[in-house]
Amino acid sequence: MKETKYKPAQKSKHARVREGRYKQESLWSEEHPRKRVQGGITTSDVVQSAYMNGNAEVFPKLLALHVPEGSLVADVTYGQGVFWRNVPEGKYIIKATDLKTGVDCRKLPYSDKSIDCVVLDPPYMEGLLRRNADHLGGVGSYKSFRNAYSDGNGGDGGPKWHKAVLDLYFKAGKEAHRVLCEKGIFIVKCQDEVSAGKQNLTHVELINEYASMGFYAKDLFVVVRLNNASVSRLKKQVHARKNHSYFLVFVKIR
Repeated sequence: MKETKYKPAQKSKHARVREGRYKQESLWSEEHPRKRVQGGITTSDVVQSAYMNGNAEVFPKLLALHVPEGSLVADVTYGQGVFWRNVPEGKYIIKATDLKTGVDCRKLPYSDKSIDCVVLDPPYMEGLLRRNADHLGGVGSYKSFRNAYSDGNGGDGGPKWHKAVLDLYFKAGKEAHRVLCEKGIFIVKCQDEVSAGKQNLTHVELINEYASMGFYAKDLFVVVRLNNASVSRLKKQVHARKNHSYFLVFVKIR
């Protein structure tokens, strides 16, 4: 009886390719025993993009991520200094000004390219920029906004309603661009708003306008209010009530 000889099954094309790659990797390991290994550690302790907290708690995280210690920072709408309450004294060189100190964020007393970082937090509700002082907004749960961000006087006869908000941001942005050094950081606090029955995505409008000035939108932080906003004389709600605001972080790139 003849002995049957079995031929080993031929390897498929894909198997031969995989085997060839394995041999190449083996040769590479022998010739180059030291492979490049990525540095760093695994951690969940990182700065997040959204927080349900106050400005004083979020602002230091933003600074730590984007503004080097020892930087010259011009807070041009300092108000009551809420942002800086949890920032260690001496960590930054701070120039604190606002309307109440006689300095307009649209006309800063600094030379060109002399500041490392500018912080801007002007009135971002059109009710705080109305021409008649008796018609200024900032009542009820928003009373603190009026005290902190408005000088208590009416507007200057410029644009009205939401356009007045944008006009202030745009002019302040141009001035920030002038005084910032190359690669300087521009931190802007803002909030979307409904004005005259129309939805206005302020943060989008600012990003687009500042881009045309030479700013790159590097980061965005969302800050959610801890308490609910109250509404007076509500008949029918047609827009979601804003309970969040933004910190926008820009870099001067040109």
